[in-house]
Amino acid sequence: MNEYRLENSPQILVKVRRSAQARRMTLRVSALDGRVTLSLPRFASDHQAQQFLKEHESWLQDKVGSQSPPARPGIGSTILFEGRETPILSGSGAAPLADGSAIFVPGPPEKVPVTLAAYLRVLARQRLATACDRYALQVGKPYSGLSLRDTRSRWGSCSAAGRLMFSWRLIMAPKEVLDYVAAHEVAHLVEMNHSHAYWAVLEGLFPNHKPARAWLKTHGARLHAYRFND
Repeated sequence: MNEYRLENSPQILVKVRRSAQARRMTLRVSALDGRVTLSLPRFASDHQAQQFLKEHESWLQDKVGSQSPPARPGIGSTILFEGRETPILSGSGAAPLADGSAIFVPGPPEKVPVTLAAYLRVLARQRLATACDRYALQVGKPYSGLSLRDTRSRWGSCSAAGRLMFSWRLIMAPKEVLDYVAAHEVAHLVEMNHSHAYWAVLEGLFPNHKPARAWLKTHGARLHAYRFND
C-alpha cells in the first residue's frame, strides 16, 4: 500500500515510503507543505503500519492542524512577491504584469492561478540567471546550465557537472534572499561541500548571509502554501 487515510481524519493522507535502511517506523509532517510521510522498514506489515498510525493519530492531528492552510491565488487576493504582500488584480493585456504595486493577470478567473505561476517562473528564471551570471563571473567558474523546479526539500542545488537548479518560488522571497540562494549554489562551483573553504567562498560572494538564511527558515513555508494547479 502506498498511502493511508486516517479513519477519523479522512482529510489526512499519509504517504508511505519503505526503506531498506529504516530500522523503525517514523512519521514526518513537512514544514513546507504539510505533507505526511510514514517511513517503514521493508519487513513492516500493513497491519503494523496502521496500528502505528492509530497510536500516533492524536499527535498527527495536532501537527497537521498547526500547519498554515494552503492558499489558491486569485483575483482580489494577495501573494508574496519579492517579499511583499502584493494584490492580484484583473489585467487587460496579453500577459501578466507586475508594476510594483500589484500583479495584473488577464484571462478568466479560473485560469489565474496557472497563468500567474507561469509568469512567476519566467521572472524567477530571469533574475536567477542574472544573479548566477554575476556570481559565476566573480569566482571565474561558469555553470553548465540552469533549471527551475517546484522543489519541496531544497531551494537550490549544484551538480558535479556544474548544473544549477532552483525553486521558482524564490521569486516570492525578498530580492536579497533570491540573490543569497544564487550565491550559495554558485559557491559550490568552487567547493562541492560545506567545508570552511566553501563558506569562505560564499562570504566573498555574499557577505553577511545569515539574515537571508534566517528569512527562509522563518518564512519559507509560506512560499509553499500557495497552490496553483490543484
